[in-house]
Amino acid sequence: MAELTFSDLGLHPKLVELLAGKNFTIPSPIQAQAIPPGLLGQDVVGIAQTGTGKTLAFGLPMLERMGKLKCQSLILAPTRELALQIEEELMKIGKGLGLRTAVIIGGEKQLWQERQLRAKPHLIIATPGRLIDLAKQRLVRLDQVKILILDEADRMLDMGFWPQISEILALVPEDRQTMLFSATMPSEIRNAVAKHMKRPVKIEIAPSGTAAANVAQEIILLNKDHKRDALLEILKAETGTALVFTRTKFLAGKLRLFLEKGGINAGEIHSDRSLAQRKRALSDFKLGRTKVLVATDIAARGIDVKSIGVVINFDPPDQVDDYVHRIGRTGRAGESGKAITFITPDQRRQVKEIERLIKIVLPTKSFRGGANMISMPASAPSRHRAEEVRYDSKPTARVPVPVRPSTLPPPHRPMSVLAGKSTSRPTSRPLRSPTSRPLSSASSRTTSRPIGRLSAGSTGRQFPPRSSRPITNDEDDQPGYRFEPKR
Repeated sequence: MAELTFSDLGLHPKLVELLAGKNFTIPSPIQAQAIPPGLLGQDVVGIAQTGTGKTLAFGLPMLERMGKLKCQSLILAPTRELALQIEEELMKIGKGLGLRTAVIIGGEKQLWQERQLRAKPHLIIATPGRLIDLAKQRLVRLDQVKILILDEADRMLDMGFWPQISEILALVPEDRQTMLFSATMPSEIRNAVAKHMKRPVKIEIAPSGTAAANVAQEIILLNKDHKRDALLEILKAETGTALVFTRTKFLAGKLRLFLEKGGINAGEIHSDRSLAQRKRALSDFKLGRTKVLVATDIAARGIDVKSIGVVINFDPPDQVDDYVHRIGRTGRAGESGKAITFITPDQRRQVKEIERLIKIVLPTKSFRGGANMISMPASAPSRHRAEEVRYDSKPTARVPVPVRPSTLPPPHRPMSVLAGKSTSRPTSRPLRSPTSRPLSSASSRTTSRPIGRLSAGSTGRQFPPRSSRPITNDEDDQPGYRFEPKR
């Protein structure tokens, strides 16, 4: 049987020609199944893991229908990086068609985005928060949108964007085509599909939560103090690029500095970095100027870099579904990849949750400080028993420490006797009576007593003053549309 090509999917010859110019001839499974109903104007729900070509799966039918309907399209994405990545990918094909886009994301000056909107764009790519902000300022109107696309819908749900998405759905016409793509399908998204989509065609390339089959995964058990040493050892042995995920922004910055001191060029990307800094870090990583990119989960679905050698979860994800998206950064477009997750003894339950999600028992290794990785059978029951796993090279036997008997006073002997002092109170020193000292007024006691201390005669623990350091936590009218493929 002949292999399916893009020309077999019913695309316009001009689009097929532009795809061939970019060496795109064979569609991926999600593209082969999503493009035909998309060309017919049907609503589509696509479930597939990251790195399977979802951008072109909704982008190609969108481009062709925009030329026919003379309409405007809207794409919603959860992060700035993903929005920029979608625009970059679609402009590879749309540039030859005269496509104009506007990217509406946070972190960029609003004045520049207003200029993009005044240029009458055919396509708006936006994050929900900034789009709602501009809509409330009446700087953008969505009443002429005929094609709406929700990319990474589950991630937008996790990030708390669903109220903004509901507001956007109320601004766009009901008579529209809606395409939703996601890697997982929580119940909230299923309810939204039933409410806002019209008999959608459901396409499921892999079950929800399925990891890429060409990614070799493994767990490394180690103590928290050994994580940095293990990371440095792995990265020095790795010849390709590496993407390291941390749980917090603060740790991402510290880890980058640690790697640079160890002789490894590294960059960092997280929400505390400006958009310019994030663009620069991602560009350096793509061009090979830096070997390692340290990131938080903000980048788990916004980084599309080819040939990432290994993904390392320095910290396991807080949400188990994010594990699939993290390791999906490697092994893209049919290439092989590797994913390593560091687990400390108190995080073994998270391993069980990951294995339950991906339905795979992950092979496990133990890291001993300063030594090589030691393989352990994945099915060994001792893997989940702390007393049978050694995490360092020190002996585990308990050695009794000799203690001099004189240092252990019997309970009936007062400490003053052991210190060589007399326990008798001098007779020449009168005892102080609790009432011998005049009491001051309530106001004077309040102003004279230091905060956090106890007055004379009181009992209990003396607490130091509270620190003043704050506690922080580790994030116009519709334009005249003349876009039409040349025939």
